[in-house]
Amino acid sequence: MKIFTSKQIHELDKYTIEHEPIASIDLMERAARILSGAIREKWPNTQPIVVFAGPGNNGGDGLAVSRMLAEAGYQVSVYLFNISGHLSADCAANKKRLEDSKQVKVFIEVTQEFDPPVLEKGMLVIDALFGSGINKPLAGGFASLVKYINASPSEIVSIDLPSGLMAEDNSYNVRANIIRASHTLTLQQPKLAFLFPENQQFIGELQVLDIQLSKEGIEKTDTAFTIVEEEEVRALMLRRNPFAHKGTMGNALLIAGSYGMAGAAILATKACLRAGTGKVTVNIPRRNIPILQTAVPEAVVQIGSEETIFAEAVDTDEFQALGIGPGIGKSEQTAIALIAQIRRSSCPIVADADALNILSNHRAWVQQLPKGMILTPHAKELDRMEGHSTDSYERLTKARNLAERVEGYVILKGRHTAICTPDGHTLFNPTGNAGMATAGSGDVLTGILTGLIARGYKPQDACVAGVYLHGLAGDLAAADLGEESLIASDIIQYLPKAFKLLRP
Repeated sequence: MKIFTSKQIHELDKYTIEHEPIASIDLMERAARILSGAIREKWPNTQPIVVFAGPGNNGGDGLAVSRMLAEAGYQVSVYLFNISGHLSADCAANKKRLEDSKQVKVFIEVTQEFDPPVLEKGMLVIDALFGSGINKPLAGGFASLVKYINASPSEIVSIDLPSGLMAEDNSYNVRANIIRASHTLTLQQPKLAFLFPENQQFIGELQVLDIQLSKEGIEKTDTAFTIVEEEEVRALMLRRNPFAHKGTMGNALLIAGSYGMAGAAILATKACLRAGTGKVTVNIPRRNIPILQTAVPEAVVQIGSEETIFAEAVDTDEFQALGIGPGIGKSEQTAIALIAQIRRSSCPIVADADALNILSNHRAWVQQLPKGMILTPHAKELDRMEGHSTDSYERLTKARNLAERVEGYVILKGRHTAICTPDGHTLFNPTGNAGMATAGSGDVLTGILTGLIARGYKPQDACVAGVYLHGLAGDLAAADLGEESLIASDIIQYLPKAFKLLRP
């Protein structure tokens, strides 16, 4: 699913109007029917409704919705804000339709002073002040109105976006001046801002409504952002040859687990095996040998040169993928071994955890990373690599820039994990849940990615399929076990079910 910028949304509206063809006011009417239908499904007509409409097309949507709800028997009070004395053409047309219908309980056009209505518990406030067109924080009277609405005990449903929230970048927004909706009914496509954690307090329960904008226009419009869909992942899944043997199913190397962190190596190894790799070799310090061979008898152990840490690079000629970083520590000896390993490796590399922390401490080494390398930072790890970010939009921008700069893949882990590709695209993953916020979850992802590449997936396909499978396994585990008690081992346990669900 494509995610469009506010400018692209405007252009898509125009394309639909020109090519369907349909008059702009009729497109607004269609959107309003769908919006009012969604409201009628959730709230009975015994619930009083107060609508705050702005002077633009978002306000026009609100006026049309008000008329339709009033005609359906709802008690609707409408306040249209026309402070500048200018309404958009469609907003003005819907103002006239609303006045002509004579169905709403109250209609007040605010041009100067405003005496706000009492907003009580049991009321529904419809926020139709501003949509995706705003590009600066709300101020003055509108900021005061937003604060008044937010302070009320009423439920709030926002049309398209909570007023004051920008569709993409809210880095310099004034968060006190944004509507805190309990529900957001957005039109056609989700907005980029909806995918960032700090914005969830404004969005509430999100529903995406198809208002039948031009399919041709959507297909023709290129976008840098998409949400991965199940069918896309299903199409990537490789079939296993009936005559396959372990020698044809890939050989993966994992370098993980300093002494005291053997668990990271165990989780990554088990996940790598569950990803379908024919053979997994694990390079571990000597003291971890009995732990790993007991926990994962299917793995081949490559004995490291030191007792407790990774300290010497090894050949990778016989391997199809290398995963490095989980639990290896950050000692200077390990750091030198890490960069030596990266330089001499001939196969694709997945770097996570302490590998990223080491690169953060040796930033000049980032320029030496081979093309096509996969980096899997969580938010704090990326901040250490690229500098502190004030919000998720800035952090995502840095992740995208890093992917382009190193000509590799940056998987920024989180609720909507972002896969940033070297060509500037970002794919957001829809699977996963809060139960996966547990130690070792990232080690499991490293194992899955490494295993898929060794198995024969191209790096980008491995990123998309691996992140999706990781989240899907977590969702399956949470469905059976609940989010609260989910641990990283559960994700591995449910990987086979995730693969079965995606079998082409």
